[in-house]
Amino acid sequence: MRVIILRHGQSTYNSQGRIQGRSDLSVLTDRGREDARLTGAAFQGLEFDAAYSSPLQRAQQTATTVLSGLEQQDRLQTDDRLLEIALPLWETMFNQEVREKYAAEYQTWKERPHKLKMLRPQADGSQQEFFPVLALYEQATTFWQGILPQHQGQTILIVAHNGINRALISTALGIQPAMYHSIQQSNCGVTVLNFSGGWGESVQLESLNQTSHLGQKLPTLRPQNQGPRFLLVRHGETDWNRAGKFQGQIDVPLNEYGRNQASLAAEFLKTTEIDFGFTSSMLRPKETAEIILKGRTGLVLNEDADLREIGHGLWEGKFESEIEAEYPGELERWHTHPESVQMPEGENLQDVWDRATAAWGRILVQVGDRSQTGIVVAHDATNKVLLCYLLGLGLADIWKIKQGNGAVTVIDYPDGIEGQPVIQALNITSHLSGGILDKTAAGAL
Repeated sequence: MRVIILRHGQSTYNSQGRIQGRSDLSVLTDRGREDARLTGAAFQGLEFDAAYSSPLQRAQQTATTVLSGLEQQDRLQTDDRLLEIALPLWETMFNQEVREKYAAEYQTWKERPHKLKMLRPQADGSQQEFFPVLALYEQATTFWQGILPQHQGQTILIVAHNGINRALISTALGIQPAMYHSIQQSNCGVTVLNFSGGWGESVQLESLNQTSHLGQKLPTLRPQNQGPRFLLVRHGETDWNRAGKFQGQIDVPLNEYGRNQASLAAEFLKTTEIDFGFTSSMLRPKETAEIILKGRTGLVLNEDADLREIGHGLWEGKFESEIEAEYPGELERWHTHPESVQMPEGENLQDVWDRATAAWGRILVQVGDRSQTGIVVAHDATNKVLLCYLLGLGLADIWKIKQGNGAVTVIDYPDGIEGQPVIQALNITSHLSGGILDKTAAGAL
């Protein structure tokens, strides 16, 4: 089951810097309507079996515009479980006004969102204390449990809001409410989730918050951004990726298609100022990084061996069929419980976690709090481990994260390197496929 999640287009309150929540006074701006139209154009060729929208008018207007361009308006239904987060104390207020008038509560919202408490009116005129973020996560869980059984094997569209979209993505993946601010949803940003079955079964985040279809290659930096931006890139394709052969730490170079992927990534990032570069010491990421950075003078590409791919040991150089014949059941365990697998004469995921996160920490210290942008080029397992680490996930969750060959992931440190990182976009492959779906080869690591 493929689920495409879309945030509504820019609204009047967005443009004014107001907090919307569940207030329904805000409508799409001209830009919001145009971005909805562009999103519909990007969805050409997709057939939605069903479409769900928040009942708030900014979301409904977006959904109607998108589906009208596809002539699929009859698929749309509204669902109260897609309402935006309830923030009754702040709704309709300017962001700056909230920061000043409710300084303590706003600090809790930013640093410990799951601990924020508010009062909301009840039908009898009384007020009840509640936790907005925790209530939103319950709402998202209820939505998934209700719709997943109805749409197995289908493609559905969800059009809603920043907060509820984050909760939908987080509950699907197991990201905790404390990490509510760790992912971003831009106006008309597109996220793709793939469910293998019902609630509680495996799910994959194919991509997060794509904005290329809006003419915005990367999500914009927040005006108050104080720290660096990292563009985490997976190396281009190799012949062994294409064939499905486990390569691990065997130093397989890029193939011609992989070099082309790196060149497309370079073109995609051509107008992005890049101030620093880091790469795994292996051939395939180094060549990818060198192609991306070609022509950028005065920039040193730093190598770090701790960013190398997982060591598959005796599995390296083998196809899945050969591994299954020699190590019966281990490949299935790798696919279902990767955290429990010790590669014969190789590494386990904890080994990769320890060295990759240590390398990330060194990179943060070297880059510091400068508001600069740079690339980090590594591998499938390495990138997945780093993203699980940044999202508060664990080793068992690596298959929930997609990293296509030549894909770009955007990680910001808006409050500096000591603050919480924000995954602004994940697994952007539009420069490779020309569309919103990742069509890179799903070969072995």
